[in-house]
Amino acid sequence: MSKGRPPEPLDFFIWTVEDVGLWLEEINLGSYRQIFKENGVNGEYLEGMSMFTTEQILRFIRRCHMKWGDFITLCKELRRIKVACLKGEQKVRRPWWAPSCLSVVFVKVSKRNRQSRVVSLKLEP
Repeated sequence: MSKGRPPEPLDFFIWTVEDVGLWLEEINLGSYRQIFKENGVNGEYLEGMSMFTTEQILRFIRRCHMKWGDFITLCKELRRIKVACLKGEQKVRRPWWAPSCLSVVFVKVSKRNRQSRVVSLKLEP
């Protein structure tokens, strides 16, 4: 990701700690940027949060000194991104680490696997 540019939502599974910080700024939770960085919160961690037990959620909130309202905002924004990914509303692009010769292959595979990457999402009526 380029510095200062918000990360693309579809890539949230591979976001770095810096990408998460940029996203926090974008959703008006920038005050947590440093503490998330200190705790190593990256995209993979964010994806796993949907599987947290109540005890793990409380531990995360305490460790990051979050207000309940801010935690709810964080969860809503994560859900919004996951729904957009599931519906195919996000543009697929090659991650920075993949060679350009694999761009076409990567895009095809990611489109095919989009739904399986968002397995923790539970759609409500």
